[in-house]
Parts: sequence; C-alpha cells; structure tokens
Amino acid sequence: MVIPTEDSVITEMTSTLRDWGTMWKQLYVRNEGDLFHRLWHIMNEILDLRRQVLVGHLTHDRMKDVKRHITARLDWGNEQLGLDLVPRKEYAMVDPEDISITELYRLMEHRHRKKDTPVQASSHHLFVQMKSLMCSNLGEELEVIFSLFDSKENRPISERFFLRLNRNGLPRAPDKPERHCSLFVDLGSSDLRKDIYITVHIIRIGRMGAGEKKNACSVQYRRPFGCAVLSIADLLTGETKDDLVLKVYMCNTESEWYQIHENIIKKLNARYNLTGSNAGLAVSLQLLHGDIEQIRREYSSVFSHGVSITRKLGFSNIIMPGEMRNDLYITVERGEFEKGGKSVARNVEVTMFIVDSNGQPLKDFISFGSGEPPASEYRSFVLYHNNSPRWSELLKLPIPVDKFRGSHIRFEFRHCSTKEKGEKKLFGFSFVPLMQEDGRTLPDGTHELIVHKCEENTNLQDTTRYLKLPFSKVIFLGTNNQTMKATKESFWITSFLCSTKLTQNGDMLDLLKWRTHPDKITGCLSKLKEIDGSEIVKFLQDTLDTLFGILDENSQKYGSKVFDSLVHIINLLQDSKFHHFKPVMDTYIESHFAGALAYRDLIKVLKWYVDRITEAERQEHIQEVLKAQEYIFKYIVQSRRLFSLATGGQNEEEFRCCIQELLMSVRFFLSQESKGAGALSQSQAVFLSSFPAVYSELLKLFDVREVANLVQDTLGSLPTIMHVDDSLQAIKLQCIGKTVESQLYTNPDSRYILLPVVLHHLHIHLQEQKDLIMCARILSNVFCLIKKNSSEKSVLEEIDVIVASLLDILLRTILEITSRPQASSSAMRLQFQDVTGEFVACLLSLLRQMTDRHYQQLLNSFNTKEELRDFLLQIFTVFRILIRPEMFPKDWTVMRLVANNVIITTVLYLSDALRKNFLNENFDYKIWDSYFYLAVIFINQLCLQLEMFTPSKKKKVLEKYGDMRVTMGCEIFSMWQNLGEHKLHFIPALIGPFLEVTLIPQPDLRNVMIPIFHDMMDWEQRRSGNFKQVEAKLIDKLDSLMSEGKGDETYRELFNSILLKKIERETWRESGVSLIATVTRLMERLLDYRDCMKMGEVDGKKIGCTVSLLNFYKTELNKEEMYIRYIHKLYDLHLKAQNFTEAAYTLLLYDELLEWSDRPLREFLTYPMQTEWQRKEHLHLTIIQNFDRGKCWENGIILCRKIAEQYESYYDYRNLSKMRMMEASLYDKIMDQQRLEPEFFRVGFYGKKFPFFLRNKEFVCRGHDYERLEAFQQRMLNEFPHAIAMQHANQPDETIFQADAQYLQIYAVTPIPESQEVLQREGVPDNIKSFYKVNHIWKFRYDRPFHKGTKDKENEFKSLWVERTSLYLVQSLPGISRWFEVEKREVVEMSPLENAIEVLENKNQQLKALISQCQTRQMQNINPLTMCLNGVIDAAVNGGVSRYQEAFFVKDYILSHPEDGEKIARLRELMLEQAQILEFGLAVHEKFVPQDMRPLHKKLVDQFFVMKSSFGIQEFPACIQASPVHFPNGSPRVCRNSAPASMSPDGTRVIPRRSPLSYPAVNRYSSSSLSSQASAEVSNITGQSESSDEVFNMQPSPSTSSLSSTHSASPNVTSSAPSSARASPLLSDKHKHSRENSCLSPRDRPCSAIYPTPVEPSQRTLFNHIADGALPRSDPNLSAPEKAVNPTPSSWSLDSGKEAKNMSDGGKLTSPPVPPRPTQTASPARHTTSVSPSPAGRSPLKGSVQSFTPSPVEYNSPGLSSNSPILSGSYSSGISSLSRCSTSETSGFENQANEQSGPGPVPMPVPVPMPMPSFSGPEEPVRKESKTPPPYSVYERTLRRPVPLPHSLSIPVTSEPPALPPKPLAARSSHLENGTRRTEPGPRPRPLPRKVSQL
Repeated sequence: MVIPTEDSVITEMTSTLRDWGTMWKQLYVRNEGDLFHRLWHIMNEILDLRRQVLVGHLTHDRMKDVKRHITARLDWGNEQLGLDLVPRKEYAMVDPEDISITELYRLMEHRHRKKDTPVQASSHHLFVQMKSLMCSNLGEELEVIFSLFDSKENRPISERFFLRLNRNGLPRAPDKPERHCSLFVDLGSSDLRKDIYITVHIIRIGRMGAGEKKNACSVQYRRPFGCAVLSIADLLTGETKDDLVLKVYMCNTESEWYQIHENIIKKLNARYNLTGSNAGLAVSLQLLHGDIEQIRREYSSVFSHGVSITRKLGFSNIIMPGEMRNDLYITVERGEFEKGGKSVARNVEVTMFIVDSNGQPLKDFISFGSGEPPASEYRSFVLYHNNSPRWSELLKLPIPVDKFRGSHIRFEFRHCSTKEKGEKKLFGFSFVPLMQEDGRTLPDGTHELIVHKCEENTNLQDTTRYLKLPFSKVIFLGTNNQTMKATKESFWITSFLCSTKLTQNGDMLDLLKWRTHPDKITGCLSKLKEIDGSEIVKFLQDTLDTLFGILDENSQKYGSKVFDSLVHIINLLQDSKFHHFKPVMDTYIESHFAGALAYRDLIKVLKWYVDRITEAERQEHIQEVLKAQEYIFKYIVQSRRLFSLATGGQNEEEFRCCIQELLMSVRFFLSQESKGAGALSQSQAVFLSSFPAVYSELLKLFDVREVANLVQDTLGSLPTIMHVDDSLQAIKLQCIGKTVESQLYTNPDSRYILLPVVLHHLHIHLQEQKDLIMCARILSNVFCLIKKNSSEKSVLEEIDVIVASLLDILLRTILEITSRPQASSSAMRLQFQDVTGEFVACLLSLLRQMTDRHYQQLLNSFNTKEELRDFLLQIFTVFRILIRPEMFPKDWTVMRLVANNVIITTVLYLSDALRKNFLNENFDYKIWDSYFYLAVIFINQLCLQLEMFTPSKKKKVLEKYGDMRVTMGCEIFSMWQNLGEHKLHFIPALIGPFLEVTLIPQPDLRNVMIPIFHDMMDWEQRRSGNFKQVEAKLIDKLDSLMSEGKGDETYRELFNSILLKKIERETWRESGVSLIATVTRLMERLLDYRDCMKMGEVDGKKIGCTVSLLNFYKTELNKEEMYIRYIHKLYDLHLKAQNFTEAAYTLLLYDELLEWSDRPLREFLTYPMQTEWQRKEHLHLTIIQNFDRGKCWENGIILCRKIAEQYESYYDYRNLSKMRMMEASLYDKIMDQQRLEPEFFRVGFYGKKFPFFLRNKEFVCRGHDYERLEAFQQRMLNEFPHAIAMQHANQPDETIFQADAQYLQIYAVTPIPESQEVLQREGVPDNIKSFYKVNHIWKFRYDRPFHKGTKDKENEFKSLWVERTSLYLVQSLPGISRWFEVEKREVVEMSPLENAIEVLENKNQQLKALISQCQTRQMQNINPLTMCLNGVIDAAVNGGVSRYQEAFFVKDYILSHPEDGEKIARLRELMLEQAQILEFGLAVHEKFVPQDMRPLHKKLVDQFFVMKSSFGIQEFPACIQASPVHFPNGSPRVCRNSAPASMSPDGTRVIPRRSPLSYPAVNRYSSSSLSSQASAEVSNITGQSESSDEVFNMQPSPSTSSLSSTHSASPNVTSSAPSSARASPLLSDKHKHSRENSCLSPRDRPCSAIYPTPVEPSQRTLFNHIADGALPRSDPNLSAPEKAVNPTPSSWSLDSGKEAKNMSDGGKLTSPPVPPRPTQTASPARHTTSVSPSPAGRSPLKGSVQSFTPSPVEYNSPGLSSNSPILSGSYSSGISSLSRCSTSETSGFENQANEQSGPGPVPMPVPVPMPMPSFSGPEEPVRKESKTPPPYSVYERTLRRPVPLPHSLSIPVTSEPPALPPKPLAARSSHLENGTRRTEPGPRPRPLPRKVSQL
C-alpha cells in the first residue's frame, strides 16, 4: 500500500483548484460577475493558506485552524459551483471504502445539515457605541447612562454603562474606546423580545437651574437632563443600526424623573416633552450572536481596540464552575425628609461611602457603570425643592470577600443651597452593615434605613459613635417601640448580592457547621431541599463532604436522610442551569471522595427503594432515586475501590452478591407489566433512561463478559408486549440505543452476547413500524462497529445473525416508509428523509458486508420458490427506490456511487438465482420484468453519466468503480440471451426502455445493447410474420426520448450500421432494411428538431424544422397522434413569431381531420373532453381569428360561411347572426384596410453542415412586411452565422454540395399567380387584386440577362438574351410555413427579339393605363403621364426604339433569321401601336396639362413628329388603326344606366371614385420638377418604367451610348436606387451598374413588370386611329384650322375592326361578357398570349404562351413610374438607366391608381358622340354568370403535393347552383389536362387514415 507523503488536505486543495479554474473562467463568459470575483478572492485565500501549510512551521493548533479555514472555503466554493459535497473527518477527505456506509451517511448528513440549517445561537450580545449628543443649548458636561430595562417586570436586567461627555456633547476620552463603547453580554433568547428596552438617562453637571447666570454659584450639582428609549425588537430585523439618532425627552415634573423611561415606554405624553426641537442622541447599535469566545474571534477588531463589558444583573443562565464573583448591587431608591425649619423643601444630595471594620473608607469600590473606573464615593443627583426625592440609581460594589466582614455603607444627606455661596449642609446620615453577626450577608431586598440627624460639623470619621445605633426601621421598631415618633425621616435602598463565595442562607451555614450543632443535623438535612440550587452548587464540595461525614458518623441513624440529600444534589445537577457542575462532582468523586465504607449503605438503601417499587402507591421519590442511579453507582464503585485499596480486596464476594441481588430486584420490577401509563411503567422508564450509564462503572470492577451477561439478563427481562405504554417502549428502545453506543458494546465478546437482545427488540419495533428514528440510529451504530472490526472472524457470525433476523424486515420497512405520503411540514419532511436515508444506509452496509457464503445461505434459506420470488421482487423494488433522484440530496454523488456499487454487486449475485429458478417451465414474467426494469433505470441514472463529469472526477470514478453502466448492460444482454422463446413476452414492452439505454453516449454500452433490437425483430417476425409492433414502439419512443436531449449523430450511424450488418443473412432482410432506414431518417429529423429548439435559435429555423418533422410523421410514418402534436407545436411557434396567417393554415391541418359529428373526443393536449363538432367549431373560430390578425380576410370569409352553414342547419340563429356579422366585418376590412404585399426570396442551402431538412435544398420564402433583399439576406446570415453568402445566382456544382461548410444563395423572385382572371377583370378594386397577386402562389420566376455570341458595342440588343427560371413549390405560399421547398425548376431562354417584343408590350400597357387614369380623373395631377410620355418620346427621338429597328429590321437579320418573320412583324406592329398610343396620349395630355407645363408639352409634340418620321409614318394606315391596343383593365367600365356622353378629350364627363387612400404619393412631383428646359429631366419610359427590371430588358449596360439621349443622368439617379443596386456584392467595379449583375436585388430583378401577362384579346380595349386632323394642338406653328380635331368617327376597339364590329349592335356599344380562359399550349421559349391585327397575322409562337403575373408591386401599376423620386431628375436616354424606386415609394400611388378605376363614363377622343346602351333583358344574367368568382378560394394542387394544403378553404361543388363560388380546382385541372403545362412528379402519397375519435 502506497501512503502519500503529502497532506490529504493539500492534495484535495490542489485538485479542487484545478477544477475550479475551468469553471471560474466560464463564470466570466456567462457574465456572473459577482460569483466570479468572490470565487477569485476565495481561491487566492486558499493559495495563501496552502503556502502556510507547505512551509510546515505551524504549531499543531494553528495547523488545525488553517485546515479548518481551508475546508470551509473549499466547501463554500463547491456549493456555489454546484459540485459534490465532500465527506470529511477531521478536515481530511474520507475514502468511502474505509468506513461503513452508515458512518458515511452520517458524515454527509452532518455536513449537509451544517450547510442548510445554521445552529441558532443561544447567547446574544448588544454592542453600543456612543457618538455624540446633539443639542443647541449645551455648555455643561454630561453623564450618559445606558441600561437594559424589562418593561414587563418593570425592572432593569443589566448593569449600567456609564460615560461622560464634554461641553460639546462628545465623549470626554475619544482616544479610549472602552470609555464610549460597551458590549452588553449574556443576553438569552428570552431577552430578545419587544418589551426589553435600551434606556438612556442623561445627567448634566452644573448649576442648579439650567438658565442661571454663570457667576450665580460656583458649586456644581448633578441634575436631570433627559431620557431616551429604544426597543431591542427594532434591532432584530436589521441587526445593525449605524448613526441612529434617539429623541431625548424631559419630564414635565422633576419628581417623576425616576420613572421617565417608563412613561416614555407607555407613551404617557402628558408627563414628558422633548428637551429641545433638535436634541438627539447619536449612537451605533449592533446585535451579535454566539458565545463570547466566538464573538471575540469574529469581531477581534472590536476587542483589540477596547470595549467595556456590561454584565446582566446577577448570574447568567448557566453558572460555570470556577466563576468568581462577589458583587453587591445597591439601588439608592428614595427618601422622606422634613423641611428642617425652612419655608421650602430641601434640595437633597446623597453621598455614599464604604467603610471597613477599622473605620477607614474603602477606596475605588463604588462602580457607577462599566464605562468608568470605580470611585471612592458616590454623589446622587439633586432634585430641586423636594423632601421626598426618588433617585432609583443603581450602583455596583465589587467588594472583596475578605473586606465584607465588619464593613458597612454610610449615606450622608446634605441640603444644597442655591445662594451665591452654594453651600452643602449636612443634616443627617444612615448606614447599613454588609454582614450580620452570624456570618450571613445583607439579605436581598428593599431596606428602610433610619435617618440619623446630625449637625453640619458632626464628625462621622469615628464609626464607633454611630455603629451601635439601630440602622434599619424593621430592627428599630422591633426593639424600641417607645421612640417611634422620633424617627419620621427614612431612607430606602435595595440590595442584591451576586456572589460565589458568600451566602445569605442560614440553613446552608447550619449544615456546613453541623459539628457545632449535632442536634440540628436532622433538621438541616431536611431543609437542604429547600435551599436554592445556586447556593448548593456554590458550596458543592463542602456540602458533599458534610453529607458523607454525617454518614460516617452514624450511618444507622442518618443513612436514609443522607441518601435522600445526595439524590437531591445529584438531580439538581441535571438542571440545565447547573449542568456544567457535573464535572465538578466527577472531579470530587475521583479526587476528593473518601467514604470507603459508604458503598454498603448506598447499596442497602438503593435496594430497599427498588424492592418497594412494585408496592408503593406514590413513586415520585423512588423515581428521583432511580434518576440519580448513575452517580449513586459512581459513589458505590469508588467507595468499593477505596475499600479494596485499603483492605487488599476484602469482602469481594460479598460485594458481588450485593450487586447481583440489587440487579435481581431490578429485573423483577422491570419484568412487571403495568396496564397503561401507570406509576410502575413510569418508574421502569426512569430506570431504563439512566441504566446504560451504569455499564462503564460496573466495568471498573467486573469482567466484560460478566457485565454483558448482567446487562443481557436485565434487558432480557423487559416485557415484549407492544400494546403497553408507548412512552415506555420509546424509553426501552433508547436504552437499547445507549447500550449499543456504550463502551461495553464495542468489545467483540460482549457484543456477541448483547447482539441477539438488541436485534430482538429492533425486530419487534420495526414490525410494528414504531420509533423508526431510534431504530435507524441503533442500526447505524451496529453497522459502524461491524465495519470497524470487519477483519475479525466474529463479524461474519454477526452478519449471519443480522441477515437472518433483520434483512427481510429492513426491506419491508424501507418499502413502507417510502410509500407513505410525505408530511406537509418541512420539519416532518426532513425527519422523514433522515430516517429513510439511515435505513437505506443500514441496508447498503449489510449488503456490502455480505460475502458469497452469506448470499448462498440466504438464497438456500427459502423453503419454496414462492418465498424466493417474493424476496427477489421485494429487493428489486427497494433497489429501484434507492436509485430515485430524490433519495439523496443532489450533491451527494459519493453516496450515490457507493449505493450503486452495492446494488450492482447484489444484482450480479441475484441474477444467478433468477436464471436457475425462474426459467423454462418455471418462467415468471413479473420477476423478470422487475429485473429488466431495475437494470434499465440503474443505467439511466444521472449520477452514472460520466460524460457530464469533469475529467478529474471521471477519472476518479473509473479508477474506483469502473463504468457500472457497461457492467449492467452486459448483464442485461446475458440475461436476455437466456430467455429464449420467453423473449416474446417482452416485445414490444422492453423496446422503449432498451432504446433509452442505447441512447446513452457510451460506445461499449451501445455495441452491447443495439443487437437486442435485431433479436426482437427476429422473434417478432417468427411470431407474426412482420415486426410492425417493433417499428411502432421504436418510432413512438424515439420522439419522446430525443426531445429530452438523448441521442446524437453517432448513435444514428451506429444504429444503422450495427442493425444492417446483423440482418444481412436474414430472410426478412428487405423489410428490415426498410424499417432501419425509416428509423434512421426519423432520427435525422428529430436531431435537427432538437438542435433547432435549443434556446437562442431563431424562430425561422424552428418552424422549418417542425414542418419537416410534421410532414415526415404524416407522409412516411402515418402517425396521426404525433402528427397532431407537432401541428400544435408548429402553431405555437407561429403565434410566438406573430405569423398569424401561417398559424391559421397550420391549425387547418388538424381541422381537416375532424368531421361535423357528435362523436365524443377524449381530452387531448389543451382540449377538454368534448364532441367532435364542438372541437371543430372551436378550431374554426380560432383559425378565423388568426386569418383576421394575419389580414388574410378572404380565407376567413370562407370559414365564416362554412360554420354559418352549420349554425343554420342547427337553427342556431344567435350564433349564425354573429357569424354573418363577422363575415361582413371581414368584407369591410378587405375594402378599408391597407395590406402590404410581401417580397419573395429564393434561398439555397448548400453544404453538409446544414441540418437534414435544409441540406442541399432550395426554398422560396415569403418575406416579412417591409422586408427587402438586404434585410432578408442579413436575417438569414444571422440565423446561420457560420454560413457563407454566395455572390452569384448560378446553380452550384457538386463540390459545393459535398463541402463541409454552409453556403447560402439568396435572390429575389417574382410570384406568378395561377389565376389571372380576377387580376385582369375590369373594375375590381386594387384592394381585392392585391390579395391574388401574392396569395396561393405555386410558381415563381427569376430572369437572368446574358449576351450570346459576339457583343455589338454599337447596339447591345442584337445579342441580349434572357434566361428565365421558373420555380414550382411543393406547396403554395402562404401555407403552414413562410417557406417551402422547390419541387421543380424549368429554365428557358428568350431571344433578343422576343425580349424586345415583351418590353414594348409592357410599355404600351403602362401608357394605356396612365392615359385611362388621366381620362377618368383618377390622377390628382398629370405628372406621371407627363414623365411617361417624355421618357418614351425623348428616348425614341434620340435613339431608343430605333435601336430595335437597327437590330431586327435590317436585311442581314431578316435573311439570317427567316423563322422570326412573324416576330419581326409583331415588333413593328407594337412600334406603330406605341406611336398611335402616344398620339392619343398627347391629345389627352393637352387637355389636362397645367399652364406652366405648356412649354414641355410643346416640346413633346415636336419630338413626337420627329419620332414618327423616324418610323417613316405620316399617318397610320387602316390596318394599324385596328391593331389591338388595350388597357390593362380592359375597357373602362361605363355606368349601365348612364346617358350617352361625349367621347372627345374636351367633352369628357368624369365621375371619379376616390378612396380615403387616394393620391398619397402624387404630391411629391411638383410642377417645378418638370419645368426644366431639358425634356429628359423626366423619365425615359420606353426603356425605363417605374420598374428597373424593364430597363434591364431594354438595355443591360449604360455603355450603349447610341441609345442614350443627349441628357446625362443627374447624380441622384444612382443614389436613390436601392443599396443592392448601388453596391451589390455581385458587381465588379467595371460593371457596377450593369443590369446583368444586379439581378439579386429585390426591386432590380428582371422578372418584374416588363413581362406582364397580356390580357385576353377579347378583353382588350383599343385606341381608334386618330387622323392627322386630330393631332395635338399645342404647336404654335400650326394654324387654327390645322389644330382642329378631325371629326372622323373613331372608337376604342377590343381587337381588329372585325372584332370591334361584333361589339356594336345597332349603334350601341356592348360590354362583352368575360370569356373563359383560353386553352394554352406549352412553348419552349416563353409563355405569353399573342396579340395581332388579325388572327392570320398572329405569331404561332406567341399564341401558345402561358399567361403570368409579375411581382406584386410592379404588375399593372401605372402609377409607379410617376411615383419614383428618381424620375424627377435627369436620366440617361430610354434604355440605359438602371435606377428605380423602392416599393414603399411606389405603393401609395399604385393604390390610388387602382382604387380609382371605378365605374363611370369613359372619355373617348372622338368628336362624334355615340349613344351608350343601358343593359337590360337577357344580357344581364349573362353578365352576372360570367363574373369571376369572388376571391375566396384557397388554391390547392391536388395532383402534385406530398402534403396537400387544407381543403377546408375550398367549397365543395353541389348538384344545385352553388351559393358559394366553386373551387378553382376544376378550372386548374382542366388547364392541366388540356395544356399540361407542368410535368407530373408522380402519384400522391396515400391519404392519412382517420382515427380522430381517439383524439
């Protein structure tokens, strides 16, 4: 054995500081600054103390002190850091293997209690520091007197603290703290109550009257000044009162000064008042707790500086032996004096002297208080003109004992004159002797003294002259009644003696002097019981000598009396007040006792009393005798030893016989049974209480075995009946306990004799479940001794006895007490925990001591298998209880590890018995199940998870115990293999527990346990042909276990690899692989979910992960309950993130699983027990509320209608009314409230570091309100702080996919609404349209421009292609998440020519929309139209559209691209159409242009002619006139019943409809912004609309100078663009403004309003041809006739002239019904709809294109161009500028423009008025029928979605005409059938079976 040389405390200190170092740094990281700094100081202190220990120069006591400090600090630090409690013995760590478990438990409990419950101090002390007296009119010296006063008993309880103040109110000796600081010591807990007060009396030293002149009198008197009072209860709360200022009061009448403090306490306000307005006493008070030595240590600075000690009056509660005191307290009470021949009363002053027997005054024995040194005389204060003065001043006279005899106190009375001389005239005196002639001191109490008159010059120095006179009225009246009249004057004092040497008791003196009066012995012995105990203990040795002297003198006569007196004195020392005098008696017995013959008499009298017990009726005295038996035996034994020494051991046998007879008498009376709590049982209890103390005395004279047999016989005689007196049973057990703790029991020989008796009584009590605390204590002591002597052979036999007697009852006791409900009070609960812990420690001790032989004997002792089975079940149950976390406190890891070590050792022994006895035909499921359950919870214990420990702690545990989890795991595997076919009993019950074990991150344990799952699958396959049970249980348990934080990625891989390897050769391999794959995928998602749910993770990641897991449970696992649970988890996440729309969609998933039925549903999650109808109703209302909060009112309306149908069907009209009102309110909100249109972003997550549900996938995300690309990109980077943002939009390659990193690729995309019907419908308010632009979106688009082939620097349009990417989602947005995965992507390329056609189409659409708005007066001012016209015309003049001519109309292009003939023709049509629109636009512009804009208008007209000439147009041919020019909203709606109106710009009659939101942004464009001479200061529309995406398609590079106008861009063009356009990370410096590189900006993307879906031809409204005569008339060069409008009839047409003709009937313009959507075919290039002058002229390519919608803000927003602040500056010419405005800047006018498109007369530029029809007859229903359905359908792709959207938002088709709009599904599916626009991804997953009734 290696013994380290280093001290164990040093070793512990070093390892602990290492552990702390790491944790200390973590405190700083966690920002726990306070603990960080405190721990730093403690660590430094420990290091300093460590140095002192290592130096080795400390004394033994100092070393002990240092170790105590070290361990205290180590324990404090461990507690603060949550580390384990360290068991210690004498400051050193204890090895649990070296001590018994019961002793270990006690050490742990002791330290735990010490930590938790500080011991209440029984002694308290009050520290007082006087600071100053604050008063304005001082000028005289003061005396301040502090004392403690009991208002309940109306007396002072302490001495006085006396100090003097100078004239300024400050202490006279500030340099001497003992003069102004005092400690009131020895206050008991009973003294800390509210009726104990600190009283302060202040006396001034000066003239008689406070206001007298200075020279009035030179003599100074003590005069009352004031009093202050404070309750000690005020100090109990705060403990310290620094700078406390007490108010000082003065009595109104001086004669009441003696009780002023009582008046203040009683608040008798009429008797006192304040001494001054600002008078106050500044003091500092503090209450200290603990004994005086502890206070000296803890407050050493107070004592080192100096402090006076103020005692309590009299002795303290506990009198200590050796305490020397001799204090006489005199209180000068009052006097009664005659006037003495004067007209007024006297001013009396009392002077006191102490005079010795020689007549000389004693010097310095009068103490005024603790602050001042004693003086030789005392002068009282003077009360003015008072013949009955009351002083009540307390004085202490510490006179030595030798001075007492013969000394007396003399009081002299003087009248103090107030005249100038200030004389003091003596007029009388009194005296009192200190000791009487018989040796007794002055008795305590009040004494009325005679005042002897005398003259002023009387000489009192000669004491003999007056000592013969009577001094007391009592004595005087008793002796001389005749002279009574002569003694009218009296003086009262109160005396109180506190002395350890002097007595005032005459009986005590008579007893001590018994030899002088032998006749009084009997009387003195009888009176001894009446003498006060303090008097007896003062003279204890003398008293005992006296008693044994009397016994020796005549034992026959006085034996019984002396015995009784001795019993009285012995029992007196049992009192707590005199308890400390027991050592004095012990010392007396050992050293001074000399009664060698006394033992005979003592045994004789004791036996006489014992023999009378059973007969005596009154047994109080006998019980007193029995109580004193310990000391009686001490006297007997010491007496016998003295006799043996003196006689050489004579009469030994006689003595033994006497003792045997005495104990036989005892046994007889103990064996008597008494019914109930009789006197006999009380006497038995008294005897048993003190009997164990006799053992040690008997051992001094007898052999150990003899004593053990005597004790065994005595204890064995006790009756065992339990229904007798309970208190006796408790005492009996206490006696057994003291026996076990006695020295007798420690000897192995005697222990073997006593153990059966002890176990017998314990067994009886445990069986009855009585006195369990005492039983536990006895058992603990038994096992402590066994461990200490474990090397001895006898111990094995003792263990045999204990196992046979107590093991079974011990197990039952633990089961019983742990199954009881815990007590409510904390004290009872603590007691319960203690007793449980002690029994557990006893059981563990016993099991640890048991060897193989003991276990074998135990198992063989059972007669039947039933008994063995019951025992095993019992012990397994107890072990499960011991493993519970609450069994021991959290920081008792040492205890837990010891317990686990014992448990696993025992289980290994018992598992053999299990295998041998309960397998095959004897198989018992219950016992095997109990075994496995125990093993599983054993492994799962928190205290065994070594991975959570610090490295040093883990190392220690492994070295001492190994990894007990692996040991138990191997045992489980072994036992499982033994089960054979019985394994089927445990499938699937044990799957969950075993799975929990395998999730523990211990590789060896996992390798052992995971193969069991293969075994389970195999046996299940044999039984039922599949292993669905195994699969179901695995999946259910995985979810709950992994959500608790168990499992990791390593486990997933290990589970997969081990089981795949195991099933390689199985016949059911395929289904096994499927199960393993499913479970592995579930683990992936659960691990992701757990990681995302951690604190600190962002809501977006949590939501995405939950959606992934929810979908997995539904589509792959078909676990409905788990699916619903995760629906609600997702719902809660959405609510927390305020995603109300998504929350509603999420709850709809659960709603869809329910029917409108009355089936009862059980309580589930937060839902109560209710019917299915009620739950569905509740869900509907909740979903509507969330749709309302998410401003998704259209969806809410559908649900309102559905639930209204239900109310209507039940005739619940009250709720139906409410629902209709709610529905109406939702309609109002649609029309009245503004909704923001969100941006959409495509996000790609690439790299292996992303969670599984994101890894290498792309999603489209719906942004938050006001969120643009930069903000979204930053948010994503915050959610994934380790991700790298990719700086391009190209698809990443395989290296990125497989990289060990995170890459994010983000760019904005444009939503493409699936249905254009509502969006293209005329007159639908923008509030309604805005919903359909951004809701139910499956498809998104992104355009990327690029140059193919050689780039022409002169004209870039020749090679400018566009790559268009379409993304299709698995689910439409919005849905249950803000983002969904991209299911399919399509990429097509658009040629430069197609791009040019689309740009022109979009620009023409925008122009027509602006012109229409201007005509119908929807614009507040004309600036937007002005800027748009200026942009198009100016760009055209300076090159704009002409670049298209140069690129596509040249011979070379036409010859090289013969297939583009139709497209070229279409482009020319659009250019001519644009010219036509511009001409009409200028005509409208002229009508509304303000005066200050006329020069600009003139310039536009002039430039228009130049533009026309560049096209070679002078007037438009007929074919062009009929070209289908249309407005985006179709023909402006006309009031059906309106009268015909003029259609010219001049004759327009407009009825505008304005919403409250009209014109929010138009005012930004002041007329001054357009008044510049340069026309290009306005926007260039041909190449630049409000959307820079259009610009991008027109011109990607600003370097195309040939397309630029002559006006350069102003500086604010660039600066006002969004930051992503100005400084995109995608751009190089060279191409900073290249449109090609700006594609990731939210508003600069190319997929914006440049590619809107053209409206169907039949819905278009066309401009009619405007002849030359109809040219604008603003040209000043034209003559008036030239300016006149050509009167040729003209009209807007929907298509060609033929189509226009179809529209007119009898000269009436008929508004066409909305046609159905045309069948469309796919095109490899792009999707749009053809528009041409005639059907034959349409391009086949154009005609087959799908319609789509641009981004929400840019689609059909004619006001956007005018809203852009950029457009008010100068621009580059048409196609070069890249700048654009943000959504927030444009949305205002957009709303205004759309809201004003209401019904009204449409102004048309034709001079001939045309009559307008009013609709009537059969056409009206047709129009109604062809209306677009209201916008309430929620779109769902049923054929292609793995997780379908809720169908709750669509209304089923009925056979009757529907009251609600039909599902859009029908229309969509017909398109899919006819056009097959998308490829089918495959069959939908199977629908979820309905099992809602269980939920």
